[in-house]
Amino acid sequence: MELGYFTMPSHPPECGLKEGHDWDLQTLRWLDELGYQEAWIGEHHTAPWEPHPSPDLLVAQALLQTKNIRIGPGGFLLPYHHPAELANRVAMLDHLSNGRLNFGVAASGLPSDWAMFNVDGMSGQNRDMTREALEIILKMWSEPGPWTHKGKYWTVSKPDTMFDFLKPHIKPQQAPHPPIGVAGLSKNSDTLKLAGERGFIPMSLNLNPAYVGSHWDSVEAGAAKTGRKPSRRDWRLVREVFVADTDEEAWRLSTGDMMGRMMGEYFLPLLGHFGFKDYLKHAPDVPDSDVTVEYCARRNWIVGSPATVTEKIEKIYQEVGGFGVLCVFGFDYKHKPEAWRHSLDLLKNEVMPRLKHLGAEFEKAA
Repeated sequence: MELGYFTMPSHPPECGLKEGHDWDLQTLRWLDELGYQEAWIGEHHTAPWEPHPSPDLLVAQALLQTKNIRIGPGGFLLPYHHPAELANRVAMLDHLSNGRLNFGVAASGLPSDWAMFNVDGMSGQNRDMTREALEIILKMWSEPGPWTHKGKYWTVSKPDTMFDFLKPHIKPQQAPHPPIGVAGLSKNSDTLKLAGERGFIPMSLNLNPAYVGSHWDSVEAGAAKTGRKPSRRDWRLVREVFVADTDEEAWRLSTGDMMGRMMGEYFLPLLGHFGFKDYLKHAPDVPDSDVTVEYCARRNWIVGSPATVTEKIEKIYQEVGGFGVLCVFGFDYKHKPEAWRHSLDLLKNEVMPRLKHLGAEFEKAA
């Protein structure tokens, strides 16, 4: 099993935009030093707790300040970008990364973002736009012109050479393109079916492990449509993780600090508005009012000493049937930077060596 990082990025509303950006850069430098495999950075436009509208700006800076870690948007919200422009921008970013870029895509789930860009998310228009945009981007990278794609949402041409030397010429460095990741939330997730169908990296967001187990069914259902055999080694699970020297300290620094504050002030109320609290419950008959920060910390988070965290990861691994990369969910601990770095360090150097046996079944299958 490998380690990654997924950040929305999350910052409290009183945090300045540059101040938050600088904290994310600092964290990415630590992840690289500690040997984490990858980091994914989200895009949002109308959420003060998720304030970064342009993950590629953070990715570009982080690539200059790191050596080995793979970094990418997690993901670009495709309904809000012209596919031809994004295809060129991502290709350029891939060259700047020297082949370290991952390309995460998402359909956008915030009604306030839909409203800003006039996208009818309630009818699923955002998902349709995402599929069409991705189709155009992949075509831009793989099919020589001239051609014109006349879609429902975009008409895009790849023209032939004009005036002897003007022509489309920008392609990614990685062939045929950077690894593509898609994140899923709901049961029978449409985006995770797409991952299975196209061989993309499936990512399951931070929900109850019992619920997340159903996500692999979606990946397999999508893969069956195109005759693919998906590997659980590619599956990323995003979890809230805090490791400290003792269980008591980890609990205090997580539920009693920024993790607890973000969940209490933002994430739980947001899921409540969407009717999504079921995704966090260990049993359907749990009342919504019981789904508190403490409930999530006990049931869903991976919080504790290295020994406790090892046990919890192993339990989740068995519950969902195995996965390849654990992505730590990012939080803003710039007020206690040493505690967050220590947590990342303990996870990598104390916990992971105890979990080396997980994933052995993938080796046998291969």
